[in-house]
Amino acid sequence: MKALFSDNYPDYTDTELVHLALEGDKKALQVIIIRHQLFVYNLALKMVGNVSDAEDLTQEVFIKVITALSKFKGESKFTTWLYRITVNHFINTKRQYSKLQRVNFETYFNAIEAVPNHALNDLEEKELKNTIEEIRINCTTGMLLCLSKEQRMIYILGEMFEIDHNLGAEILGITAGNFRIKLMRTRKELYNWMNQKCGLVNTNNPCRCAKKTRGYIAQGKVNPDNLQFNTRYTSKISALSKKKAVSFTNTVEDLNKKVFQSQPAQTPIQASKIVTDILNNDLIKSILDF
Repeated sequence: MKALFSDNYPDYTDTELVHLALEGDKKALQVIIIRHQLFVYNLALKMVGNVSDAEDLTQEVFIKVITALSKFKGESKFTTWLYRITVNHFINTKRQYSKLQRVNFETYFNAIEAVPNHALNDLEEKELKNTIEEIRINCTTGMLLCLSKEQRMIYILGEMFEIDHNLGAEILGITAGNFRIKLMRTRKELYNWMNQKCGLVNTNNPCRCAKKTRGYIAQGKVNPDNLQFNTRYTSKISALSKKKAVSFTNTVEDLNKKVFQSQPAQTPIQASKIVTDILNNDLIKSILDF
């Protein structure tokens, strides 16, 4: 992200940047957006499974955050305050997503099984390596869409980003015990289905991303020349984890976690445009006197 915009305030805390932004410092606001855009966008992307919608949601969230900036009193960390607004917006928005159609796990896995299998030779696997990874990311993201909005949010925060139960509870406005129980139940439901159906987790399952590649290309569900998920990244989701260093065992639960945490932490296609549009938004300009 720093390649897109120079950060003139590398040593400033979020709270200090907020005070500067409220005094009309446009650059400080820019730094706030850039600093937190990656987290907000990737959370949005996993919630809706669509690049365009995730970018729109990211912009909506920052406009909502900035219009409420004067209400931030520093009683909690700025990130906690921002994440709470982000989560509430994602869960409560009535926005109609262009491609989001929630189905249950049985229907979803039946649709995958219906895609014809085509064995690839070593050369084909090498040539289609990026497309196979695209299918893996797209397919597992689709599994998240089988969960309810609340389940999805709790799983992404608690399992993929490994946010502490107390912080997760504060963000969602529930008790830590309730967050822990909801995460455990969601994890179990997702793990059970993946253990039954997904070859990434259980090698006894016949489903393999490589074998589905030709079928998905033929159906127009993936375009090797226009990848949406396996692109524009320099790190993995695990890099957004609050624990950073992650070790995995061979348990089904850890294999499931590894499947999701090894996905890319993507940069929005319109990253610079999102920032520019926010800074040029008439409401933002009037509130912060730019």
